[in-house]
Amino acid sequence: KLRSAVSGPVTIVVIVAVLVLGAAVGITAKLLSGGGTSASSSSRGCQSAFVPAFFYGSEIWTQAAHSKPAPKVMILDISGMGAGTAPEPHFQSVVRQAKEAGVTILGYSSTAFGARPLGQIEADVRNYKAWYGVTDIFLDEVHGESSQLPYYRTLSSYIHGINHGSSIWLNPGSYPAEGYMSVGNVVMAFEGPYASYTGIHVPSWAYRYSPSRFANTIYATAGSQVHSAISLSRSRNAGYIYVTNRSGSNPYDGLPSYWETENSAITAGCSSGAALGPGHVARLAP
Repeated sequence: KLRSAVSGPVTIVVIVAVLVLGAAVGITAKLLSGGGTSASSSSRGCQSAFVPAFFYGSEIWTQAAHSKPAPKVMILDISGMGAGTAPEPHFQSVVRQAKEAGVTILGYSSTAFGARPLGQIEADVRNYKAWYGVTDIFLDEVHGESSQLPYYRTLSSYIHGINHGSSIWLNPGSYPAEGYMSVGNVVMAFEGPYASYTGIHVPSWAYRYSPSRFANTIYATAGSQVHSAISLSRSRNAGYIYVTNRSGSNPYDGLPSYWETENSAITAGCSSGAALGPGHVARLAP
């Protein structure tokens, strides 16, 4: 009614003012939302389970790989350091079955916080591919400091040169310098007990990236804390999540006692196609 009550130049002024105000509101909203990728968007509630499969038994591998739904990622650790010195038929078999179930396998390789010789890690990359058909790599023990970025960029270039289109996960266990987001496809932004997880600080820059760029691993988590841990991880922009009640020197030597409940809760409420698809591992994008 107001618009129809005015005419001529006044109308133009009003229209321009409305357009400018609308643009300002839109820009402000985009900035607040981190460029359209805020944790409040509808897709942020969808996550994918992954499993650090630092266990040996075929029955545990089968249980994990054939879960409903299957975890999107399982991390293969042969020796505690990398691919080992020779192929192991047992792991060749369980890896093959997991891949047939639609699971993406990552080959574990420790970087010893940047102290391990590059040649040893490069050998792991070649051997995982030759012996297990695994081309995606999990680089563990990462400091996440800017000063070590050249070391990890060299590794990233080598891995992508050997395995075109492969994904790299980095594990600093906390939020690294943002430059690492250009090195790894997925960054494990937290690894630790639930008691520590409740109080962590998420840097503002993390919300500018897709949740598929972050993973959280939470151990020593009681059954009564599982849903809280998953909910917190969603609010913290983590697209990949693993929670376990296990603890000790290797909290990943088996599945948590509540694995089925956890696995269902992680993808609960996701519409068809909203969660990361079968075998999907995030690529380098915001």
